[in-house]
Amino acid sequence: MTTTTMANPVLVVIDEDRDLLAATEQALDDRYGRDYGVEAFRSASAALERLEQLTETQQQVALVLSSQWLTGMTGDELLKAVHRLHPHAKRALVIAWQELGDVPTGRAVSAAIATGRTDHYVIRPFRPPDESFHHAITSFLLEWSEAMRIAPHTIHVIGASWSGRAYELREALGRCALPHTFTLADSSEGRAALDAAGDSAQLPLVCFPDGTTLSNPTNIELAGASRAAVTPKYSEFDVVIVGAGPAGLSAAVYGASEGFRTLVVDQGGIGGQAASSSLIRNYLGFPRGLSGGRLAQQAYEQAWILGAQFAFMQQVTDFGRDDAGLFVNLTDSGMVRARAVILATGVRYRRIGIPELEALNGAGVYYGGPASEAAAMSGRDVYVVGGANSAGQAALHLASYAWRVTVVVRARSLDAGMSAYLVRQVQAASNIDIRLETEVVGGGGDGALEHLVLRDSVRQIDEAVPADGLFVMIGAQPSTNWLPATVRRDEHGFVLTGAAAVEWTLERPPYALETSASGVFAVGDVRRGSAKRVASAVGEGSIAIQLLHDLFSADATPPIGRPTALDRTPAAIVTADRAPAAR
Repeated sequence: MTTTTMANPVLVVIDEDRDLLAATEQALDDRYGRDYGVEAFRSASAALERLEQLTETQQQVALVLSSQWLTGMTGDELLKAVHRLHPHAKRALVIAWQELGDVPTGRAVSAAIATGRTDHYVIRPFRPPDESFHHAITSFLLEWSEAMRIAPHTIHVIGASWSGRAYELREALGRCALPHTFTLADSSEGRAALDAAGDSAQLPLVCFPDGTTLSNPTNIELAGASRAAVTPKYSEFDVVIVGAGPAGLSAAVYGASEGFRTLVVDQGGIGGQAASSSLIRNYLGFPRGLSGGRLAQQAYEQAWILGAQFAFMQQVTDFGRDDAGLFVNLTDSGMVRARAVILATGVRYRRIGIPELEALNGAGVYYGGPASEAAAMSGRDVYVVGGANSAGQAALHLASYAWRVTVVVRARSLDAGMSAYLVRQVQAASNIDIRLETEVVGGGGDGALEHLVLRDSVRQIDEAVPADGLFVMIGAQPSTNWLPATVRRDEHGFVLTGAAAVEWTLERPPYALETSASGVFAVGDVRRGSAKRVASAVGEGSIAIQLLHDLFSADATPPIGRPTALDRTPAAIVTADRAPAAR
């Protein structure tokens, strides 16, 4: 057994087979021994005893790997116990390469993941160097470091309180998938940061990894210091994409890769609603799952490297058509021209509408998933309102931090709106309660959330309960109020496309994703009839680009993004001073 030091987080591996244990321990120690302590055990009881000691000494445990078949308990039972001792540690079952495709093994791993007993699985290391094994391990450690806010490019926010402008800045950083921490100004760390910033520093303070410090910055200043794209390089584009969620990012990737000069505009950042999902387990090609933030970050980098341009922290104030074609007006960059526009603005969560709780937005009451606020809920009593998949994912993520999570659902059962795999996980979690046929009707607190009022809709009885956090996920509204009347919508505000597009004036029929305004397309959640799934949004983004080829085919001139005899500089060449916002 390798002995660790107090300075290093710990990697723990458990296997009763002496040779297999030694091989896994050696693989971990050779690659990670400099930065992590590696501890190996041949019995579950010895491992649990050591993990309890690490809890008492407040030693960080980053990852625990266990074989499934152990004396006295199974590996998934051991990993469930690990979660109680070290809730932030990543946990994975170790299986043999030969077991891939074995139905009983697959069912056992699936059941362990579905019931929350483990986070992942990993294939045993083969002969060194086994880069497939290390790819999985480094992915786990990256997830752990980002969740613990210790990633090397973390941005630090210092504020007088959790609410107000400090919360808005954290929210903006979260939307841009930038790792960040928050520190109260009256803490020792906060006072040290203020002293280093000098007498002129104002709260909230934002400290960047390169040493840059901003006092109470605007969103544009924040984006610029984060090296996020703010101002487009050109004034004419083949396609302007409004919204940087999965649908918009997909359109950006395919548009840029196929030679279109592409601009993506978003007033927040990247990822849309998906960025708030702590773990998406059913996205094709990611058997271990991936976070919505990670998906958005990688899609953004992919689009950027292919040549797409981005304008973050800007809004599209309006768009329309004149004699020269389509135009789009941006809040800070003015007008840009486009041959086509793709609407990918997604939806926003419905408000709970209780004044006492609305007043505490950012101070215990949050809309959407807990990606950036989960750490603040450690050891607290937290409530999630909603019965769809996003609410289930939020509850499971919060359960890794909070003392107890209560899911409040108006329906008679979780099955009414939540996928079966999520229902099983939520029901299996030991610190998640479910309140069916219940709604939040009140609450409040002195500067921060302290209590909620729950109403049993069957018995019509109100109950006041202590609460430290409330995450509201009660449906969504499309972000379409700003659209001109030429883009027709249904009674709920969702954009009509294709055959459903009304008041169509051209001789040709509208394309499948085209709106009632020719040359303007809608993709993802904002479109009526969309599947409200990440995979379908990504698919629609790619289809929209294919439809642009058809739309442009009658135009004798090539797309702006492709070089001509007069312009040999492809749009895909990016200047050195432009770097991705999230790296």
